[in-house]
Amino acid sequence: MDPVGDFLSHLALERQASAHTVAAYRSDLAELARLLHERGRTVDDASLDDLVAFGEALAARGLAPASRRRKLAAARSLLHHRARIGARPADARRVVPLPAPRRRLPHTLSQDECERLVTRPDTTPAGLRDRTALELMYGGGLRVSELCALRPGDLDLDRGLVRVDGKGGKQRVVPTGREACEAARRYLGRGRPLLGRSQQRDAFLLNARGRRISRQGVFNLVRRHAAAAGIATAVSPHALRHSFATHLIENGCDLRVVQELLGHASISTTEIYTHVSDGALERAFRRAHPRARTV
Repeated sequence: MDPVGDFLSHLALERQASAHTVAAYRSDLAELARLLHERGRTVDDASLDDLVAFGEALAARGLAPASRRRKLAAARSLLHHRARIGARPADARRVVPLPAPRRRLPHTLSQDECERLVTRPDTTPAGLRDRTALELMYGGGLRVSELCALRPGDLDLDRGLVRVDGKGGKQRVVPTGREACEAARRYLGRGRPLLGRSQQRDAFLLNARGRRISRQGVFNLVRRHAAAAGIATAVSPHALRHSFATHLIENGCDLRVVQELLGHASISTTEIYTHVSDGALERAFRRAHPRARTV
């Protein structure tokens, strides 16, 4: 097996990376392999100079720092794996320069925009499915991959809980709102049975053929209903997750609780929402702290 193929198998089998993650690594490392081939090198004899040249080639193409950083990080991970199994002598990955990440504030919708968006779908079978998907993303903060992977048994509608398979195979249980539970009940009763001639039993959200809905299908339904709701900015499924977190913090939810609900491994990832909600945090501080009430 070639070095890249071996590494991708390692990601999928040993590190249990998702198919989406493996596909992203495959694309990034194909670019590295092409550059090394042009330089007459292989993965196992690549030098620091080769990797610097890879970074310069990415920059010359005008790629954003975040994209260059991801591709170089993939190259470093590949070299580390090859060194760890003894296929290459030296591990130069730690001295490969990575572009500094640019911290961008997430795009969020207002509470009114979220209300208009999630209530936009009609009562057709597809509309009942779309309403459920939107309610779960905004009401539970689910990633699009987590939403697509849901099974019927993952929802406890009586208790308002959803079992989610998150990144790295980590499972969590998150609460979701009454509106999401009611939408799911309507979908299960009057929507799901009518999508396709037969339904995929282990999939909760189905496409028109009765198969598990895809990531692209969710992107399409979000954009379609956002446009119909008169939301001028481009809206992605992740905007609903960002809005979920931001609105919780604006209404006084503890940052650690938001971290658990989102499934973030580190609190530093969740802290970006404090920048989005600076005004709300200041108001909460002035309401709650005894030494701030007189200011």
